[in-house]
Amino acid sequence: MSHGHSHGGGGCRCAAEREEPPEQRGLAYGLYLRIDLERLQCLNESREGSGRGVFKPWEERTDRSKFVESDADEELLFNIPFTGNVKLKGIIIMGEDDDSHPSEMRLYKNIPQMSFDDTDREPDQTFSLNRDLTGELEYATKISRFSNVYHLSIHISKNFGADTTKVLYIGLRGEWTELRRHEVTICNYEASANPADHRVHQVTPQTHFIS
Repeated sequence: MSHGHSHGGGGCRCAAEREEPPEQRGLAYGLYLRIDLERLQCLNESREGSGRGVFKPWEERTDRSKFVESDADEELLFNIPFTGNVKLKGIIIMGEDDDSHPSEMRLYKNIPQMSFDDTDREPDQTFSLNRDLTGELEYATKISRFSNVYHLSIHISKNFGADTTKVLYIGLRGEWTELRRHEVTICNYEASANPADHRVHQVTPQTHFIS
């Protein structure tokens, strides 16, 4: 199956074109297991916490009981922290067969706590989306740009004309490695009024994520 469309910096292909059996295809989109769901944010969701539900197993992508719909307008912004470093290779965005389906997706890497004000900056990659009702149309990322990702922001900037946007499933394909952590020890000294007393120091480890 070919898709003769332009995708603004990235192509798309059907997941089925990789000729993998369904169980292997499901494993390929297993990065949802590497998301820190407790810290995942979806801005402008109409129902609190519903944005987390679209990151689910590939085999459950057609489960329409889990979806996210935008609230005030058509935009959605997902802030996705991973539990390690990710090399992101492809994304699936599945919606309904109507104008609420996303029509543009903008990707930003390693900008935690992004807000809609931050989306004015240049994205790392932009895709024009086609309606995908089966969750098999993959958009290939520029791997050189997404080879060391600990936080991914997905900005759904527009749809096909509806007042609100609805997303049923987001699939992430790539590789995960354990995050490298560098600990910096900071010592705080409390000097007693009596110089004969020993100085007491407290050691507070602080973790910094190095991209």
